[in-house]
Amino acid sequence: MKKLFAEFFGTFWLVFGGCGSAIFAAGYPDLGIGFVGVSLAFGLTVLTMAYAVGHVSGAHFNPAVSLGLWAGGKFPAKDLFGYIIAQVIGAIAAAGVLYLIVSGKSDFTDVGGFAANGYGDLSPGGYNMASVLVTEFVLTMFFLLIILGSTYPKAPKGFAGIAIGLALTLIHLISIPISNTSVNPARSTSQALFAGGDFTGQLWLFWVAPIAGAIIAGFIHKAFFDKE
Repeated sequence: MKKLFAEFFGTFWLVFGGCGSAIFAAGYPDLGIGFVGVSLAFGLTVLTMAYAVGHVSGAHFNPAVSLGLWAGGKFPAKDLFGYIIAQVIGAIAAAGVLYLIVSGKSDFTDVGGFAANGYGDLSPGGYNMASVLVTEFVLTMFFLLIILGSTYPKAPKGFAGIAIGLALTLIHLISIPISNTSVNPARSTSQALFAGGDFTGQLWLFWVAPIAGAIIAGFIHKAFFDKE
């Protein structure tokens, strides 16, 4: 249960901090933090919680990460279901708190995009489904390769959280204009549920592409890099 609570709180912090920065601060009049600020926010959520609870659960905070680690032989299949459920619930809980906050604004009418992910008309830059699918697949694959490599027993000790947090920052710097950046099915689910409409209809891609990329990365690491 400690591991599941760690995954719940870690995923909550990722969604609350990352999506919260996009909702409240990215375009704030005159002093918005922009894409760079949102990218840093997502990276910092993972970096901080990796050191806070990584020793408890391994700091996955993402169903794709759990499945990628399983594919790489670093995580037992028996724990997958519990981790994924805890991650999704944590993400939805964070989105619920974000909704509670944003709905208290004086001119509130609806949540709008709510930092949800999308393609086509729902892509910030108007990128089509194929572009978004390739982006999410490739970025998640490299994210897992970085996670698996930086946590490898022969890697420098104590720096994995920094490498992983910076990797997520870089991923967002690349892909916010393309898909609003997912690489995390739990994060996509929580925001789509509150944004509603076509965002929920497009949610499938943000499960399929990240998970496929993560699993391929796990197999690549196991085949080529996981050697003594």
